[in-house]
Amino acid sequence: MNQEISEKHSCLIIGSGPAGYTAAIYASRANLKPVLYQGIQPGGQLTITTEVENYPGYPDGIQGPEMMIHFEKQATRMGADIRYGIATAVDFSGRPLKVQIDEEKWIAADSVIISTGASAKWLGLESEQRLNGFGVSACAVCDGFFFKGKEVAIVGAGDTAAEEALYLSKICSQVHMIVRRGEMRASKIMQERVLNAPNIRIYWNSETDEVLGQQKVEAVRIHNNQTGEKTEIPVSAFFVAIGHQPNSGIFNGWIEMDEAGYIKTIPGTSKTNVEGVFAAGDVQDKIYRQAVTAAGSGCMAALDAERYLSEKGLH
Repeated sequence: MNQEISEKHSCLIIGSGPAGYTAAIYASRANLKPVLYQGIQPGGQLTITTEVENYPGYPDGIQGPEMMIHFEKQATRMGADIRYGIATAVDFSGRPLKVQIDEEKWIAADSVIISTGASAKWLGLESEQRLNGFGVSACAVCDGFFFKGKEVAIVGAGDTAAEEALYLSKICSQVHMIVRRGEMRASKIMQERVLNAPNIRIYWNSETDEVLGQQKVEAVRIHNNQTGEKTEIPVSAFFVAIGHQPNSGIFNGWIEMDEAGYIKTIPGTSKTNVEGVFAAGDVQDKIYRQAVTAAGSGCMAALDAERYLSEKGLH
């Protein structure tokens, strides 16, 4: 593979969203002159979120895409070089570190911040995508509040689904939980809590056929995969909690990850197993996955990168 280097930078940030943009803001202020490639979804998961009400500093809430425009503008004003483009390969075998962009050019960098995020797994229904942001969501903690006092449905059977169902049960009148098998994958304690919640109804051995509604979610149609019986459940929202996939594929073989593909960082830092490579946001966080925690870890990554470059005499 021809790895002719077309340009070299002090700090390269891969991926946008709260983590990447915050890293760019801090790295710019430290005069690292960062270059940020926005990736396949500029702005990250928040660009498919409608109202964001839980990020500090926005007393009236804000639309997810608008918030990411603010982040990008701030990073640009600080001096970050923000570019369209996707990182398609890396070579972390030597110094400087090398990253391929758009399967074409190779860029060298003294430090790399990975903030490629994670993507929610979906069921693959046309109606699910069409109504995404109009009652369909992959984040109950983000969007559950908008359906206070209403009936909602959630699909999933793991710890995340159980946690989100319990969260929804505290603010919604009724939670209809759709579980594909005759048992849940969640830990025993989470299962017990779900089973003991008076307003969570579980539909065992059930799968979703369609989310119903034109402009917004009005109902969900499911079928029992043992009897074939179909049921329509009137709901105002449909939450998908079947997991997330970290966008870490191109770092396979270079960066240490857990079994699910989340990048491992040294606890209390953003450092990976490769010197000079740092990770921030949802690509390394499978627990919190919030915009505010992603932004915080982006700040950590930029500070860690600045410290690393100073120690190495590269800045």
